[in-house]
Amino acid sequence: NVKYVHTNIIADDWQRLVKFYTDVLGCTLVPPERDLHGKALEAGTSIPEARLKGAHLRLPGCGANGPTLEIFTYSQQESKLKSKVNRTGYGHIAFGVDDVNAARDEVLSAGGKPVGEVVAIQLSSGEKITWCYVTDPEGNIIELQAKS
Repeated sequence: NVKYVHTNIIADDWQRLVKFYTDVLGCTLVPPERDLHGKALEAGTSIPEARLKGAHLRLPGCGANGPTLEIFTYSQQESKLKSKVNRTGYGHIAFGVDDVNAARDEVLSAGGKPVGEVVAIQLSSGEKITWCYVTDPEGNIIELQAKS
């Protein structure tokens, strides 16, 4: 039996990203905040003296037992490659919104950046999706989409 649990973002400033995802995208904090360290974390991460701080956020529309977005900052971090929509590995996280243009404007005014333009495509099913890519304040790619 398999159940999706969470997606993790390693942030330069976990508190800033938590505020962004709660204020702008409707996530809600799932207490307690995390402050993890010790031999088990070191063994699990293969990082000597590892320590991480952060929080879990309930994703909007997923209910009280739905998956979370886990945002952590390590005491020792590697530098990040610039996010690109076509880079292999983790690509983006998507949020369904009522109005893509309004949501895009809100993300940009909260410190996010544009990646491309707002576009609409029609699937073979006949469903129309309006969407765009933006980034959060640390450059992680977010897709905003509305179906009609």
